[in-house]
Amino acid sequence: MKQQKEKDILKGLKPARVWHWFGEIMQIPRPSKHEERISAWLVQWGKDHGLETQSDKFGNVLIRKPASKGYEKSPWVALQAHMDMVCEKNSNKKFDFMKDAIQPVLDGEWLSADGTTLGADDGIGVATILAILEDTKLQHPALEALITVDEETGLTGANGLSKSWLKSEVLLNFDDEDEGEYCIGCAGGIDTVAEMDYKKVKADSGRWKAFRVKVSGLVGGHSGDDINRGRANANKLLNRILWEGTYRHGMRLATIDGGNLRNAIAREAEAVVCVPEDRVRAFKTMVTKMGKAMVFEFRSTEPDMEFELRDVETPKQLLAKETQERLVDLIYATAHGVLAMSREIDNFVETSTNLASIKMEPLKGRKSAATDQGIIRISTSQRSSVESAKMAAAAKLESTFRLAGCRVKHSDGYPGWTPNPDSRVLKIGVDVYKKMYGKEPIVRAIHAGLECGLIGEKYPNMDMISYGPTLRGVHSPDERIEIKTVEMFWNQTLEILKRLK
Repeated sequence: MKQQKEKDILKGLKPARVWHWFGEIMQIPRPSKHEERISAWLVQWGKDHGLETQSDKFGNVLIRKPASKGYEKSPWVALQAHMDMVCEKNSNKKFDFMKDAIQPVLDGEWLSADGTTLGADDGIGVATILAILEDTKLQHPALEALITVDEETGLTGANGLSKSWLKSEVLLNFDDEDEGEYCIGCAGGIDTVAEMDYKKVKADSGRWKAFRVKVSGLVGGHSGDDINRGRANANKLLNRILWEGTYRHGMRLATIDGGNLRNAIAREAEAVVCVPEDRVRAFKTMVTKMGKAMVFEFRSTEPDMEFELRDVETPKQLLAKETQERLVDLIYATAHGVLAMSREIDNFVETSTNLASIKMEPLKGRKSAATDQGIIRISTSQRSSVESAKMAAAAKLESTFRLAGCRVKHSDGYPGWTPNPDSRVLKIGVDVYKKMYGKEPIVRAIHAGLECGLIGEKYPNMDMISYGPTLRGVHSPDERIEIKTVEMFWNQTLEILKRLK
């Protein structure tokens, strides 16, 4: 009954078949790197509709649909979206992304989810593709639906794409988040991860008072699109308190946990700390004072920021003092935010870095003292529309981590997508938009990563644009989609396909 009620929320929304398939997709768990169920479902969907359907060893799915009458000699067109979703939830929300269906919430002109990400990034792109594939009355060239895995945590599906799989000469990517714009370029990216070994020592239970310090209520958001919006990073804010406590109040750190995903700005962070009994009053005063100062500092971008200091049971073990000092110094020194603005494009971020998460991971397989040794893992991601600047940013982070005695690893990274302002499909799209809506669409490059960069590397002659309906708060539980823009996006896409004869 609950599942049926959730689907009923989408009834009456237009276009009906897009929202129907989006409702079906919301029932299928699909975290990044765990797309087995949605991949198998898409393969079966293609076969059930009598369409040529393939999947590769990564789980990418390719569904082909023949050209409609009169379009048989037109070049093939690829419709592209990714099947995985960012899995973020509010800390007080009980939800298992590996098992539970997304719970939609209708709020006026917007659709969101109950305490979790909605998965419209990029579930609405996938749903649109399915609605196009099943409609036998549309006019279009031969189509290839390319639905990839693991876009959100490394673009590994697009990276593993065979150079001989696609027949298409044109690609429409449905992963943009602003109606009324066409994206024709994006930043490349690379992840840089530091590992710091830790040891714990026994705490003297007679002289400590223990607290949980928590920062929450931040807006967060996409580490590319939102990095220049002045939003706070929970890891950085928490560390300001931890650093002050360490060097001014004799505070000792037991645990720290902040942020989650490499491509999301950290919304929450917390730590369990111990303070000498004779310093408790001064420590509490400091936390209150610093919390108020930071609330004021970010008053225009973080209206719901909260600092919490709660009594907890005194832990039996504390982080070794030398490790604690290296850690709080390192977090303070680790860059976060915009590193450089473009010299050619006004108000465009060229290079940035995101301090995504801080996690303590105990060593496994130890029977006697399972939590007294482990690794503190600090995950960051760098983006740039200039390849050399991207690598320089990664080197900057590596140097900072090495100074703190950390081991450092980089991901393989992914390339940017160089804009082509003379693109034929772009010109068609702009003309379609002007005639449909009576105004010029925005044409721009974005600081976020898109699979178009990797696809273009493998298919260098592919003519590509990216566009979509309006989404806000992506990569956070505030994710929402503006309902009316889905129909605008749908009508626009059908007309573009019609013009590609």
